[in-house]
Amino acid sequence: MIVGTPKEIKADEYRVAMAPAGVEQLKKAGHSVLIECGAGVGTGISDDVYREAGAEIVDAAAEVYARSDMIVKVKEPIACEYDLIRSGQIVFTYFHFAASEELTRAMMKTGAICVAYETIQLADGTLPLLTPMSEVAGRMAVQEGAKYLERPMEGRGILLAGVPGVPPAHVVILGAGIVGANAAKIAAGIGANVTILDINLERLRYLDDVMPKNVTTLYSNAYTIRDMLRMADLLIGAVLLRGAKAPVLVTREMLKLMKPGSVIVDVAVDQGGCIETIRPTTHSQPTYIVDGVVHYGVANMPGAVAGTSTYALTNETTRYMLQIANKGFPKAMIDNPALRAGLNIVGGKVTFPEVAATFGLECTPVDIMIS
Repeated sequence: MIVGTPKEIKADEYRVAMAPAGVEQLKKAGHSVLIECGAGVGTGISDDVYREAGAEIVDAAAEVYARSDMIVKVKEPIACEYDLIRSGQIVFTYFHFAASEELTRAMMKTGAICVAYETIQLADGTLPLLTPMSEVAGRMAVQEGAKYLERPMEGRGILLAGVPGVPPAHVVILGAGIVGANAAKIAAGIGANVTILDINLERLRYLDDVMPKNVTTLYSNAYTIRDMLRMADLLIGAVLLRGAKAPVLVTREMLKLMKPGSVIVDVAVDQGGCIETIRPTTHSQPTYIVDGVVHYGVANMPGAVAGTSTYALTNETTRYMLQIANKGFPKAMIDNPALRAGLNIVGGKVTFPEVAATFGLECTPVDIMIS
C-alpha cells in the first residue's frame, strides 16, 4: 500500500501525522510512504530525516493525494483539500464530524473511507487515539487559562497559585474524563482550589481517592454548575460524548453569573463546545470576550506543542496505520472491532449513528459497508 502524509494546513497547526519511526515500520512491512515537502517542519523533523527512514519526499499535496491509497493526517481536511480526495481512498485522521455538517457532506461526496481517530474504541470503552491529545489539551487548558487571567490579557489579573496572605484562584472543571483529570492534576499542582464536576459517581470516587486535598469532586447538574460559576476564576470545559456534539452545559444567560475578567477554556470546542458562547479560534487569535468573560476556543490546542503532541499521537496511531496497510480495507476492520468503531463514512454513506443523528442523515450499518 502507498501511505501518504500531506503537510497540515489548518491555521496554526504544527503537528505531523507520520513520525520517522512510523515510516521505518511501514517500509519494513513492504509499503511505500510519501511525505509532502516540509510536512515535519513544525515538529522539528526535516525532510532528510524522513528520507533516511525510507520515505519519498514529494513537492505538493496534490501528488500525495493522487498517488496514495491511504492518507494519514492530524486534522480534518479543509475546503481546499476536498477535491483532492478520491473515491475509495482511505483517510485516517481526526474528523470530529458532528461539529461540521459541511465537512460531513463533503466527505460523503468524495466517496472516501473516513476512519476517525476520535471514535476508535477498545472493548473497555477507552479511546486510545483520543487519549494522548486529551492529556495534552487538559494540561494546556490550565497553562493557557493562567496566562489569560493576567490583566494585560484582559483577565482578572490574578495568580492561580495565590501567594502567602492572598488566596489562590478557583478552577472549575466540567467533566472528569481524561481532559478533566489532567487539567485538575496541573491546576492542583500549581496550588489552585479545584472543583471537578461529572455525572459519573464512580469516576468521581476514583478521583477523590487519587487527587490531592485541594481538589473537590461534585455531582454535576444545572444547579451545581450555576453555583460553581459564581466562584470560578477559570472554567474549563472538558465534556466528551464519543463522536457526537458536546452538550451545552453553560448557557449565555448563565454566563452572567461569572466574575468580570474570569476565563473560559472550552476543550470541547472541536465537538461544538459545552459553553453556548464558545466558537472556534486559532492560536494566533485565541480569545474574545462575551459579557466580560474571556473565551479561549482554540480547536487544535495540542498543535502549539507539536514537539510533544506529534510523538504522543503517533505512538498510538502507527499500530492502527500498519493494520490497515497490511490487511487493507475491509479486512482490517473485520479483524479489529476497535478499528471498525473508527469508521464514520464509507463510500458516501454515514456509518456512525451519532453523526447521522446530528444532521438528520440516514445511518448505514458498518457491517453492510464492510461485507
